[in-house]
Amino acid sequence: MPDDVPLIEWQWVATHLDEIGEQLWEHIVLTVVAVAIGFAISFALALLVHRRRAAYGPVSTVAATLYTIPSIALFAVLTPITGFGSVLTAEVALISYTLFVLIRNIVAGLESVPADVREAAQGLGYAPWAMLWRVELPLALPLIVAGLRVAAVTTVGLVTVAAVIGQGGLGALILRGLRQFSTFPTPAYVGALLSLGLAVVIDVTLLVVQRRLTPWSAQAATRG
Repeated sequence: MPDDVPLIEWQWVATHLDEIGEQLWEHIVLTVVAVAIGFAISFALALLVHRRRAAYGPVSTVAATLYTIPSIALFAVLTPITGFGSVLTAEVALISYTLFVLIRNIVAGLESVPADVREAAQGLGYAPWAMLWRVELPLALPLIVAGLRVAAVTTVGLVTVAAVIGQGGLGALILRGLRQFSTFPTPAYVGALLSLGLAVVIDVTLLVVQRRLTPWSAQAATRG
């Protein structure tokens, strides 16, 4: 890239705010939908594993296998089924990558509940579902939210890859900038910086939510 080519042409940014905002919004929607659906699926599977430990092997194997498939390859496999350039293709792939991390952390969170706490809840007459919602899940929240943070930040990055099928949000800007990087890299840098900023905002937001929902964990960490 020539020395006289600026990394970011601010005049271009000012005149393309609508386009940048649209791509940013698309990126946010793709991320939130993928993480939300992935969490719902993972939560159901984690509860199954928590109640029937024998299911953990098959569930974790499938989730781990999906997690290891390169994103471009997964898009290629899905395209003949769900269509090239469709939101469904992007979301199915993105959801697949959230399952391994979320299932692992939800199961770990539930299993981290001390046995004596469960025994005390049983002694107080808690039914299994009441114990889950009122005892186990609150204590498991730190690990569950930690998994959500990893899944969300990872998804923000993977959404940019979905630009290869026309559903990449800020990834579209990055690809546009890379195609003309030697003469006009501005779109690439704008897309990359906004993706980074979005990942940081989501991570911090989830961390704040975790601390609000589990103030006792923060107090314990401070005392430690």
